[in-house]
Amino acid sequence: MESNSVSPMPTEMAPIAEFEKTTPTPMEDAVPMDDLPPPPTAVSIAEEKEKEAAAEAEGHRHYEDENEWGCGNWLEYTLVIVLATILLLGSLGLTLFWVINYHGGFAWQENPRKQFNLHPVLMVAGFITFSGFSILLYRICRCCRRIYVKLLHTVFHALAIPCVALGFLAVLDSHNLADPPIPNFYSLHSWIGLVTMGLFAIQFVIGFFSFLILLCCEGATAGFRSAMVPIHASFGLTTFMLAIAACVTGLTEKVMFKLGDDYSQWKEEGIVVNVLGAILIALGILVSFAVRSPTLKGDTRLSVTERL
Repeated sequence: MESNSVSPMPTEMAPIAEFEKTTPTPMEDAVPMDDLPPPPTAVSIAEEKEKEAAAEAEGHRHYEDENEWGCGNWLEYTLVIVLATILLLGSLGLTLFWVINYHGGFAWQENPRKQFNLHPVLMVAGFITFSGFSILLYRICRCCRRIYVKLLHTVFHALAIPCVALGFLAVLDSHNLADPPIPNFYSLHSWIGLVTMGLFAIQFVIGFFSFLILLCCEGATAGFRSAMVPIHASFGLTTFMLAIAACVTGLTEKVMFKLGDDYSQWKEEGIVVNVLGAILIALGILVSFAVRSPTLKGDTRLSVTERL
Protein backbone atom coordinates (compact mmCIF):
# COMPACT_ATOMS: atom_id res chain seq x y z
CA MET A 1 0.00 0.00 0.00
CA GLU A 2 1.30 3.19 -1.03
CA SER A 3 1.26 5.91 1.46
CA ASN A 4 0.80 9.41 0.31
CA SER A 5 3.50 11.49 1.91
CA VAL A 6 2.91 15.21 2.05
CA SER A 7 6.03 17.28 1.95
CA PRO A 8 5.93 20.21 4.30
CA MET A 9 5.64 23.68 2.80
CA PRO A 10 8.73 25.84 3.32
CA THR A 11 8.07 28.63 5.85
CA GLU A 12 9.51 32.13 5.53
CA MET A 13 12.13 32.96 8.13
CA ALA A 14 11.76 36.24 10.17
CA PRO A 15 14.38 38.80 9.27
CA ILE A 16 17.20 39.08 11.73
CA ALA A 17 17.33 42.46 13.40
CA GLU A 18 20.34 44.47 12.56
CA PHE A 19 22.17 45.94 15.59
CA GLU A 20 24.50 48.91 15.64
CA LYS A 21 27.94 47.64 15.06
CA THR A 22 29.71 49.92 17.51
CA THR A 23 32.02 48.93 20.26
CA PRO A 24 30.17 48.85 23.57
CA THR A 25 31.23 51.44 26.11
CA PRO A 26 33.31 49.87 28.81
CA MET A 27 31.82 50.00 32.27
CA GLU A 28 33.39 52.36 34.73
CA ASP A 29 35.41 50.83 37.42
CA ALA A 30 33.25 50.32 40.38
CA VAL A 31 34.38 52.12 43.50
CA PRO A 32 34.76 49.77 46.39
CA MET A 33 32.39 50.48 49.22
CA ASP A 34 35.30 50.68 51.63
CA ASP A 35 36.71 53.73 49.79
CA LEU A 36 33.50 55.82 50.05
CA PRO A 37 33.46 58.56 52.74
CA PRO A 38 31.24 57.88 55.67
CA PRO A 39 27.87 59.64 55.65
CA PRO A 40 27.76 62.89 57.69
CA THR A 41 26.47 62.56 61.16
CA ALA A 42 24.82 65.14 63.40
CA VAL A 43 27.99 65.44 65.47
CA SER A 44 30.21 66.18 62.44
CA ILE A 45 27.75 68.79 61.09
CA ALA A 46 27.68 70.57 64.46
CA GLU A 47 31.48 70.55 64.64
CA GLU A 48 31.72 72.02 61.13
CA LYS A 49 29.30 74.82 62.01
CA GLU A 50 31.25 75.61 65.17
CA LYS A 51 34.48 75.86 63.15
CA GLU A 52 32.85 78.21 60.61
CA ALA A 53 31.44 80.43 63.38
CA ALA A 54 34.81 80.56 65.13
CA ALA A 55 36.59 81.49 61.87
CA GLU A 56 34.03 84.22 61.14
CA ALA A 57 34.34 85.67 64.64
CA GLU A 58 38.11 85.63 64.37
CA GLY A 59 37.92 87.49 61.07
CA HIS A 60 35.64 90.11 62.65
CA ARG A 61 38.06 90.54 65.54
CA HIS A 62 40.96 91.05 63.15
CA TYR A 63 38.89 93.56 61.16
CA GLU A 64 38.05 95.47 64.32
CA ASP A 65 41.67 95.43 65.49
CA GLU A 66 42.79 96.96 62.20
CA ASN A 67 40.32 99.83 62.70
CA GLU A 68 40.90 100.17 66.43
CA TRP A 69 41.83 103.66 67.57
CA GLY A 70 44.98 104.44 69.45
CA CYS A 71 45.52 106.97 72.21
CA GLY A 72 46.34 109.71 69.70
CA ASN A 73 43.12 109.12 67.77
CA TRP A 74 40.98 109.35 70.89
CA LEU A 75 42.84 112.47 72.02
CA GLU A 76 42.20 114.15 68.66
CA TYR A 77 38.53 113.11 68.71
CA THR A 78 37.97 114.36 72.27
CA LEU A 79 39.78 117.64 71.69
CA VAL A 80 37.89 118.50 68.50
CA ILE A 81 34.44 117.47 69.74
CA VAL A 82 34.73 119.08 73.19
CA LEU A 83 36.21 122.30 71.82
CA ALA A 84 33.59 122.53 69.06
CA THR A 85 30.79 121.96 71.60
CA ILE A 86 32.14 124.69 73.90
CA LEU A 87 32.43 127.13 71.00
CA LEU A 88 28.94 126.35 69.68
CA LEU A 89 27.37 127.06 73.06
CA GLY A 90 29.77 129.91 73.79
CA SER A 91 28.91 131.75 70.56
CA LEU A 92 25.23 131.79 71.49
CA GLY A 93 26.00 132.82 75.07
CA LEU A 94 28.31 135.64 73.99
CA THR A 95 25.69 136.91 71.51
CA LEU A 96 23.12 137.05 74.30
CA PHE A 97 25.62 138.88 76.53
CA TRP A 98 26.36 141.43 73.79
CA VAL A 99 22.69 142.13 73.02
CA ILE A 100 21.51 142.36 76.62
CA ASN A 101 24.39 144.41 78.00
CA TYR A 102 25.03 146.79 75.12
CA HIS A 103 21.65 147.01 73.34
CA GLY A 104 19.04 146.87 76.10
CA GLY A 105 17.49 143.45 75.60
CA PHE A 106 14.52 142.44 73.46
CA ALA A 107 11.11 143.70 72.39
CA TRP A 108 8.65 143.22 69.55
CA GLN A 109 6.97 145.69 67.20
CA GLU A 110 6.33 148.24 69.94
CA ASN A 111 10.06 148.99 69.97
CA PRO A 112 11.67 148.37 66.55
CA ARG A 113 15.19 149.13 67.85
CA LYS A 114 15.01 146.38 70.47
CA GLN A 115 13.12 144.11 68.10
CA PHE A 116 16.22 144.10 65.92
CA ASN A 117 18.13 142.51 68.82
CA LEU A 118 16.22 139.28 68.20
CA HIS A 119 17.83 139.00 64.78
CA PRO A 120 21.46 138.26 65.76
CA VAL A 121 20.49 135.98 68.65
CA LEU A 122 18.03 133.87 66.66
CA MET A 123 20.26 133.65 63.61
CA VAL A 124 23.25 132.50 65.67
CA ALA A 125 21.01 130.00 67.49
CA GLY A 126 19.56 128.56 64.28
CA PHE A 127 22.36 128.74 61.74
CA ILE A 128 25.33 128.23 64.08
CA THR A 129 24.39 126.38 67.28
CA PHE A 130 21.61 124.04 66.10
CA SER A 131 23.05 123.51 62.61
CA GLY A 132 26.55 122.99 64.02
CA PHE A 133 25.35 120.30 66.43
CA SER A 134 23.35 118.63 63.66
CA ILE A 135 26.54 118.34 61.59
CA LEU A 136 28.66 117.11 64.51
CA LEU A 137 26.12 114.42 65.44
CA TYR A 138 27.70 112.08 62.88
CA ARG A 139 30.96 112.36 64.85
CA ILE A 140 29.55 112.55 68.39
CA CYS A 141 27.07 109.64 68.19
CA ARG A 142 29.58 107.03 67.06
CA CYS A 143 27.93 104.08 68.82
CA CYS A 144 24.33 104.81 67.80
CA ARG A 145 22.50 103.24 64.92
CA ARG A 146 22.55 105.33 61.76
CA ILE A 147 18.76 105.79 61.64
CA TYR A 148 18.76 107.35 65.13
CA VAL A 149 21.54 109.74 64.14
CA LYS A 150 19.54 110.75 61.05
CA LEU A 151 16.50 111.46 63.19
CA LEU A 152 18.51 113.62 65.61
CA HIS A 153 20.11 115.38 62.64
CA THR A 154 16.62 116.21 61.34
CA VAL A 155 15.40 117.34 64.77
CA PHE A 156 18.25 119.83 65.19
CA HIS A 157 17.65 121.25 61.73
CA ALA A 158 13.93 121.46 62.47
CA LEU A 159 14.71 123.44 65.62
CA ALA A 160 16.74 125.87 63.51
CA ILE A 161 13.82 126.63 61.16
CA PRO A 162 11.68 128.71 63.60
CA CYS A 163 14.78 130.52 64.83
CA VAL A 164 15.74 131.57 61.31
CA ALA A 165 12.16 132.49 60.38
CA LEU A 166 11.60 134.66 63.47
CA GLY A 167 15.03 136.24 63.12
CA PHE A 168 14.31 137.16 59.50
CA LEU A 169 10.88 138.58 60.42
CA ALA A 170 12.39 140.59 63.28
CA VAL A 171 14.92 142.37 61.06
CA LEU A 172 12.29 143.15 58.41
CA ASP A 173 9.91 144.65 60.98
CA SER A 174 12.65 146.65 62.67
CA HIS A 175 13.71 148.17 59.35
CA ASN A 176 10.21 148.88 58.07
CA LEU A 177 8.88 150.28 61.36
CA ALA A 178 11.89 152.48 62.03
CA ASP A 179 11.55 156.24 61.71
CA PRO A 180 12.74 156.84 59.07
CA PRO A 181 12.53 153.35 57.51
CA ILE A 182 15.82 151.55 56.84
CA PRO A 183 16.36 150.07 53.35
CA ASN A 184 16.40 146.29 53.04
CA PHE A 185 18.73 143.92 51.17
CA TYR A 186 21.31 146.45 50.06
CA SER A 187 24.39 145.16 51.93
CA LEU A 188 26.69 142.22 51.35
CA HIS A 189 25.54 140.80 54.70
CA SER A 190 21.92 140.65 53.53
CA TRP A 191 22.88 139.03 50.22
CA ILE A 192 24.92 136.31 51.92
CA GLY A 193 22.07 135.78 54.38
CA LEU A 194 19.51 135.30 51.60
CA VAL A 195 21.73 132.77 49.83
CA THR A 196 22.28 130.94 53.10
CA MET A 197 18.55 130.73 53.87
CA GLY A 198 17.83 129.47 50.37
CA LEU A 199 20.46 126.74 50.56
CA PHE A 200 19.31 125.78 54.04
CA ALA A 201 15.70 125.35 52.86
CA ILE A 202 16.75 123.29 49.82
CA GLN A 203 19.03 121.12 51.96
CA PHE A 204 16.30 120.42 54.50
CA VAL A 205 13.69 119.47 51.89
CA ILE A 206 16.03 117.25 49.87
CA GLY A 207 17.51 115.64 52.98
CA PHE A 208 14.12 114.94 54.54
CA PHE A 209 12.80 113.43 51.31
CA SER A 210 15.91 111.46 50.33
CA PHE A 211 17.06 110.05 53.66
CA LEU A 212 13.82 109.64 55.64
CA ILE A 213 10.83 109.40 53.29
CA LEU A 214 12.59 107.10 50.80
CA LEU A 215 13.49 104.67 53.60
CA CYS A 216 10.01 103.18 53.15
CA CYS A 217 11.37 101.51 49.99
CA GLU A 218 14.93 101.10 51.18
CA GLY A 219 16.07 98.46 48.72
CA ALA A 220 14.86 100.23 45.58
CA THR A 221 16.29 103.63 46.57
CA ALA A 222 19.60 102.52 48.10
CA GLY A 223 21.64 103.54 45.06
CA PHE A 224 20.02 106.97 44.82
CA ARG A 225 20.46 107.69 48.53
CA SER A 226 24.07 106.53 48.42
CA ALA A 227 24.77 108.90 45.52
CA MET A 228 23.11 111.78 47.39
CA VAL A 229 25.23 111.44 50.56
CA PRO A 230 28.40 113.27 49.36
CA ILE A 231 26.31 115.98 47.64
CA HIS A 232 24.19 116.55 50.74
CA ALA A 233 27.25 116.62 53.00
CA SER A 234 29.16 119.05 50.79
CA PHE A 235 26.30 121.52 50.45
CA GLY A 236 25.52 121.21 54.17
CA LEU A 237 29.06 122.24 55.06
CA THR A 238 28.89 125.03 52.46
CA THR A 239 25.68 126.33 54.03
CA PHE A 240 27.32 126.34 57.46
CA MET A 241 30.31 128.31 56.13
CA LEU A 242 28.00 130.82 54.45
CA ALA A 243 26.11 131.22 57.73
CA ILE A 244 29.38 132.05 59.49
CA ALA A 245 30.22 134.59 56.77
CA ALA A 246 26.76 136.17 57.14
CA CYS A 247 27.16 136.41 60.93
CA VAL A 248 30.64 137.94 60.75
CA THR A 249 29.64 140.55 58.16
CA GLY A 250 26.48 141.34 60.10
CA LEU A 251 28.34 141.82 63.37
CA THR A 252 30.90 144.08 61.70
CA GLU A 253 28.18 146.11 60.03
CA LYS A 254 26.25 146.55 63.28
CA VAL A 255 29.22 147.54 65.44
CA MET A 256 30.51 150.02 62.85
CA PHE A 257 27.09 151.67 62.58
CA LYS A 258 26.86 152.05 66.35
CA LEU A 259 30.43 152.90 67.34
CA GLY A 260 31.57 154.70 64.22
CA ASP A 261 35.05 156.16 64.71
CA ASP A 262 35.12 154.88 68.30
CA TYR A 263 35.46 151.35 66.95
CA SER A 264 39.16 152.01 66.33
CA GLN A 265 39.59 153.14 69.94
CA TRP A 266 39.36 149.59 71.33
CA LYS A 267 35.97 150.09 72.95
CA GLU A 268 34.71 147.25 75.11
CA GLU A 269 31.76 146.45 72.84
CA GLY A 270 34.06 146.34 69.83
CA ILE A 271 36.32 143.83 71.59
CA VAL A 272 33.32 141.65 72.49
CA VAL A 273 32.15 141.63 68.87
CA ASN A 274 35.65 140.83 67.62
CA VAL A 275 35.91 137.89 70.03
CA LEU A 276 32.52 136.65 68.87
CA GLY A 277 33.63 136.85 65.25
CA ALA A 278 36.84 134.97 66.05
CA ILE A 279 34.81 132.23 67.77
CA LEU A 280 32.63 131.86 64.68
CA ILE A 281 35.67 131.57 62.41
CA ALA A 282 37.22 128.98 64.74
CA LEU A 283 33.95 127.03 64.59
CA GLY A 284 34.13 126.97 60.82
CA ILE A 285 37.62 125.50 60.97
CA LEU A 286 36.79 122.91 63.63
CA VAL A 287 33.51 121.72 62.11
CA SER A 288 34.98 121.38 58.63
CA PHE A 289 37.96 119.49 60.08
CA ALA A 290 35.67 117.16 62.03
CA VAL A 291 33.60 116.41 58.94
CA ARG A 292 36.48 115.92 56.50
CA SER A 293 39.07 114.27 58.75
CA PRO A 294 39.44 110.53 57.90
CA THR A 295 40.45 109.84 61.49
CA LEU A 296 37.18 111.10 62.95
CA LYS A 297 34.93 109.25 60.55
CA GLY A 298 33.07 106.44 62.30
CA ASP A 299 31.80 104.45 59.32
CA THR A 300 34.14 101.46 59.68
CA ARG A 301 33.60 101.03 63.37
CA LEU A 302 29.85 101.30 62.98
CA SER A 303 29.84 98.64 60.28
CA VAL A 304 31.87 96.28 62.50
CA THR A 305 29.46 96.80 65.39
CA GLU A 306 26.46 96.07 63.21
CA ARG A 307 28.07 92.94 61.78
CA LEU A 308 28.96 91.62 65.22
